[in-house]
Amino acid sequence: MPAPAVLSIMLIEDSDEDAQLVREMLDDRGYDYVLKRTDRLSSGLRLLEEEFFDVLLLDLGLPDSAGFDALTQIRNQAPPLPIIILTGLSDEALAVKAISLGAQDYLVKGNFAADTLYRAISHSIERQRLETERERLILELQEALSKVKQLSGLLPICASCKQIRDDKGYWTQVEVYMSEHTEIDFTHTVCPECTKKLYPEYYDAIWGDKGKKPDK
Repeated sequence: MPAPAVLSIMLIEDSDEDAQLVREMLDDRGYDYVLKRTDRLSSGLRLLEEEFFDVLLLDLGLPDSAGFDALTQIRNQAPPLPIIILTGLSDEALAVKAISLGAQDYLVKGNFAADTLYRAISHSIERQRLETERERLILELQEALSKVKQLSGLLPICASCKQIRDDKGYWTQVEVYMSEHTEIDFTHTVCPECTKKLYPEYYDAIWGDKGKKPDK
């Protein structure tokens, strides 16, 4: 899936030279983008509270954070935001750890070109979208399973009025309870026995032989 038509990008990078290089790569690839840059983690966190971004380019070597501290804090504050790590260290173990902590990609400064940055941004946005969708589906499944589990045990029902007692101790009609806990929609009618009792003059016209109980 391609990146959004107009990219909103945050860059947290304390090096003016590296920041300029990122801008040049974005311009070279023909991006229509808006780039907001900060040189500190603290100012980046404040900006995240104020604005929406499609992707975050994050330098790990910031003056006010050490190691993966910046990644962890940003991930805690903005879980759905795709994050691409920018670092001067070419270390496979660090790359693996970055991904395990929630980064979508890991680029080594000086070792990637404009096309690589483009693919990293596009793929990171799509992977984050799929991950968010997967989490949503899992949550819906958990809620559905919870409802099934709730309906699988003993269900207190009044022997007289047939109301059901819910898990909060309130009594409610069967159809209301079932509608709230399942995908069932109720339509109302009158069974043959009730028709005969309440509307005997209409019984034969409505039910006829259909109202008879089967022979045992």
